[in-house]
Formats: sequence, structure tokens, C-alpha cells
Amino acid sequence: MAKPAERQATYADLQAVPSHLVAEIIDGTLVTHPRPTPRHAAAANLLSYEVTGPFQKGRGGPGGWIFLVEPELHLGRDVVVPDIAGWRRERLSVLPETAYLETAPDWVCEVISASTETYDRVSKRRIYAGAGVSHLWLLDPRSKVLEVFALAGDSWLLVGTFRDGDDVAAPPFDVMTFPLSALWPLDVEGEVSPNAQ
Repeated sequence: MAKPAERQATYADLQAVPSHLVAEIIDGTLVTHPRPTPRHAAAANLLSYEVTGPFQKGRGGPGGWIFLVEPELHLGRDVVVPDIAGWRRERLSVLPETAYLETAPDWVCEVISASTETYDRVSKRRIYAGAGVSHLWLLDPRSKVLEVFALAGDSWLLVGTFRDGDDVAAPPFDVMTFPLSALWPLDVEGEVSPNAQ
């Protein structure tokens, strides 16, 4: 007896997910996970800050990029939501009026969390490679590690691993340097929270 075909998730399924969850369609399956933790959100926000000034606004850097936080990307049949994505302006000169983009980014950063790690490291890496994303950063605020990958053919080449305390200069943004520790604002040794008594 033939096994019934599994139903592929649709965009309507994704739109029906409650707003307190992040929803994606990965390999035809609807995947949901909770909104990011404050540590995750802070790391994503601060990394976005580090690249936006020099690479989007041209402040102390070359400009020429556009960055979006948690954009909805339609890459073939997959719908993914990276933590941060960046496009060279010549590839994305106008933002669409839709709630999503179909132009694959040039750079993606996924901030690793317990609920997303398997998808980020396996399925989404494959999806990004298939879509031709040139650069992928995996940032883990739990272990304070940044892994930097470049697309080589159809697979990822690890070009650098940075640990807490390292200065990061990594493609495609290697004309600038920033301390990885800047991404954990409340973990800097000797820094006292303004709310501390």
C-alpha cells in the first residue's frame, strides 16, 4: 500500500501562526519557535549596529549595503527569517511593498539559540547555499562564539572562528574591526548595570 503524500505547508499556514511565534517554511514543513530571548535580541541588535554605520550609512566605512533585521525571505519554496540579512545596494536598490523579499541576501547572520540551532546549522545553511547567499555568520551568544562562512561552489567554507575577547574582522566586512565582546552588553567585566543597587 502506498504511503500518502505529506501535505506541504502553505503561506496561508504560515500567516495563521500566532504573532508571538516566529514561523518559517523549511523543506515544505511549517516550523515555529518562540521570539528570541533578550540575550539573543541584544546580540543581534548590537551586531546590526556594528555593520550598519560603516556599511549602510558609510560612517567610517565604504557604505553600499542595506540591512534588515528579521526579514521574511522567500527563497524558492522555503520561507525563512534570518536574524539579520544584508544586500549590496546594486542587488537591492528598492525595498518591495510586500511583507517579504524574494531577492536572496549577500550576507546572513543567524543568532543561534536552543530552539533554532538545528535549523540554523543544517537546513537553513543548505537553503542559503542553494539560494546563492555568499556569506553566512553564525553567532552563538551562549558560548560567545562567531563562526564565519563563505560560499565555495555549493558548500560552505569556514573562514574564521572568533571567541569572546577577539577582535572581529571577517568577510564581507573585513575592512572594519569590532570587539566580539561588544555584542554582550551586560557581560563586560567591570561594567556595572545602571539598575544595580
